[in-house]
Amino acid sequence: MDQQEWTRIFQNEIAKLQSNGHTWNLEFDDTILPDNPKLGWETYIRNTSARFGCTSCKRSWPSNRVMVIFHMHLMYGQGTVKVRPLRQECKRCQNAPMVKPRVESDNIQILMENLVEKIRIKCYHENLGQKKRPYKPFDVKSPHEPNHCEACKLGICTRE
Repeated sequence: MDQQEWTRIFQNEIAKLQSNGHTWNLEFDDTILPDNPKLGWETYIRNTSARFGCTSCKRSWPSNRVMVIFHMHLMYGQGTVKVRPLRQECKRCQNAPMVKPRVESDNIQILMENLVEKIRIKCYHENLGQKKRPYKPFDVKSPHEPNHCEACKLGICTRE
């Protein structure tokens, strides 16, 4: 997973925000939980598509059920967004490690546009209505495997 690309796209999108000189940072944090933000933090959970690659057998697979957790917070002109893309594990390997998704640039862009919109609603209290931009799905042949999905284990998978 390319954290620099996520950060670059986030900074491009947040720069479009009329934020009265506020600065925003994006931080990756594998400890944040969907329903347990710190006091004063807002949660946003979004679905996207991505590819995974097993570090044991080198098998790769696409998924349209990749959940991303965001926690956001604005205080004294400093905004922070913590992000945690949820992992999946290989269904063929015994004791396969959970691996992070590789999200394509187009879908990172869509995630960040939706995130900045959510920041405007939750941190700046703007009334924007609902107009989420959908992600670009993959042509996935096999069914979703809840036993191998971190989001299913956390109880937040969309299972669309």
